[in-house]
Amino acid sequence: MKSAVETLNPTRVRLTVEVPFEELKPSLDAAYKKINQQVSVPGFRKGKIPARVIDQRFGRGAVLEEAINDALPKFYTEAVNEGELNVLGQPDVDITEFNDGDELKFTAEVDIRPTIEIPDYTGIEVTVDAIEISDEDVDKSLEQLRERFASTSPVERAAAEGDVVVIDLEASVDGEVLEDGVAKGVSYTIGSGQLLDGIDEAVTGLEAGGTATFTSELKGGSAAGQDASVKVEVTAVQARELPELDDDFAQLASEFDTLEELRADSVKRLTRIKQYDQATQAQEKVLDALLELTEVPLPEKLLKDEIETRTHNLEHHQFEPMGLTWESFLEREGKTREEYDAEVEEQSKKGIKTQFVLDELVSKEKLSVNQEELTEHLMRRAASSGMSPDQFAQAVVEGGQVPLLVGEVARGKALAVVVEAAKVVDTNGEVVDLEDDEDETGETVEAAAEAVAEDESTEA
Repeated sequence: MKSAVETLNPTRVRLTVEVPFEELKPSLDAAYKKINQQVSVPGFRKGKIPARVIDQRFGRGAVLEEAINDALPKFYTEAVNEGELNVLGQPDVDITEFNDGDELKFTAEVDIRPTIEIPDYTGIEVTVDAIEISDEDVDKSLEQLRERFASTSPVERAAAEGDVVVIDLEASVDGEVLEDGVAKGVSYTIGSGQLLDGIDEAVTGLEAGGTATFTSELKGGSAAGQDASVKVEVTAVQARELPELDDDFAQLASEFDTLEELRADSVKRLTRIKQYDQATQAQEKVLDALLELTEVPLPEKLLKDEIETRTHNLEHHQFEPMGLTWESFLEREGKTREEYDAEVEEQSKKGIKTQFVLDELVSKEKLSVNQEELTEHLMRRAASSGMSPDQFAQAVVEGGQVPLLVGEVARGKALAVVVEAAKVVDTNGEVVDLEDDEDETGETVEAAAEAVAEDESTEA
């Protein structure tokens, strides 16, 4: 077999391949054997039909077609390896010349990863938000903790904002009660915004036994996205009582003996959270700066496929659970379809560039991923997916996704290398040492870099 590579542009090549007829013999033998197993000819046992009989009965052309279909992937792969090409996606193959007994000639056009020159990134400098913890931040944190320890008690009065009401719901569309539109004994905190639009206004002012009807767009279920008439009956009204913010509360809600100690711990916890947010902000800005410095040609077909994939996932995997249509989605986002399409194109370009650049950095810096790093990343991914680590690991292995996870970790390490070389200052002009930033769950800056790289990259 002979092959040649012609560069069409920085991201696409044409392979020209010539295969002597004798090299097709294994595929021809396999074609005769396959056809032998599929057909019956009177006078011959199945699988024992001579090749000349198959040619007579079914035509030599059918055998040659089967043989070529079997052989093309193998010879294409050999040509790719011979040309040392890093191909993307499936090739467009064209058989240019073939006659029985003569050599097979074909061309294959395919996208390739572009050659990328990583620039000197040691001069990158970014500014991030300074870490400032105000008394209001601490007060809000403690108030949220008080909410978790709130108690309720029945009251004989009209329901008001902040009360917990126990309600029965019945939703109807076009006068018909929905099978999945009935719920009883639902506890709801007025003003929380965690149920149907319009329910706060409907139940406010009702006492136990009171009813009201309101119209609301259903967010899920059999009639998702439709307006329903919802009947609500209040069966109980309960007042929420928050514990006093004192030393007794500190002992109830934490391991501390005094409120002062609890406040001090809240400051530490909020600081760790903002340090992690600061690290993530730094990584995002450093990545943007690196991409701005790097020239990355984009394969047109890969970009087109990525845009289509993102749009398909939105339309077919997010719209239905959220009860959305294109019209309601665009209205919610405050965008036209043209603006949405332009935004997705920019996101896709950035995702592809991110993966190309970080993969090149992995190669340049000779970065590798060990088992401990992969396990830690798997645990984080499992937590964010809502699956147990064992379930997530099994799904990853069965889906052949292990290389993808290895790539995510490696790209995170590559981004961490660039961030380490960059100068990061906060809005107060102070140099930020990201090496010491670690949040309360033990996630390091490198883990945050993995998350940023994962969010921005695509499966190129």
